Amino acid sequence: MNKPLLNKYADQTAMLVAIDCIVFGFDGENLKILLIKRGFEPAKDQWSLMGGFVGKGEDLEAAAGRVLFELTGLNNVYLEQLKTYGEPLRDPYARTVCVAYFAFIDIKKYQNQLSDEYHAEWFQIDEAPQLIFDHNEMVEEARKRVRYKAALHPILFELLPQKFTIPQLQNLYEQVYATRIDNRNFIRKVTSTGLLIKLQEKDKSGSKRGAFYFKLDKKKYKAKFQSFLNFIPNPDQLLG
Repeated sequence: MNKPLLNKYADQTAMLVAIDCIVFGFDGENLKILLIKRGFEPAKDQWSLMGGFVGKGEDLEAAAGRVLFELTGLNNVYLEQLKTYGEPLRDPYARTVCVAYFAFIDIKKYQNQLSDEYHAEWFQIDEAPQLIFDHNEMVEEARKRVRYKAALHPILFELLPQKFTIPQLQNLYEQVYATRIDNRNFIRKVTSTGLLIKLQEKDKSGSKRGAFYFKLDKKKYKAKFQSFLNFIPNPDQLLG
């Protein structure tokens, strides 16, 4: 490497690269978000997304997976890059560029794996406390991205337990889109996807008649991921 090139590198401002994870969960009734109490200054003891810095020799995907594992003890969860945030004063301590990811986990399956070290707590998405820095902006943009993608791909199944009922699935969609969905139309659309396998077992917690459990056909899920029958019309409008 020649000297002029080295000088160009030396003249650049050093920056930190951080990862923040917007972790969504569904408990069968409510869509929730996982938050932590920040353990250091600035903004110590305030509510925050789970985050960390990209390590030496670590790529972005690996860093995001590590951050999520440290919080939840989970590997192989749905994780997708959202956006890069680089406003110069976003972190009052140091110039920090943040790459945000969103993730889906099943609350009931993994609630006991949450790390006590980070004082992690689930909050209903519309009742979450004020967050530090630009984390509220990240959450809102993640919600918009999820709404848009869920209209085109069956990603919301990642939030469900291994067996679930149609009413639970419909409730999840209603939670994500903050709207009521016609019951008969929803049942027709979801059954026409061919993604569900009906089980003989029923959930009778809500009524004596009960509702049949279903499970996801994983092979069809992967095959149809890019050609999902829209549940929500005009998904482009959801970006506004």
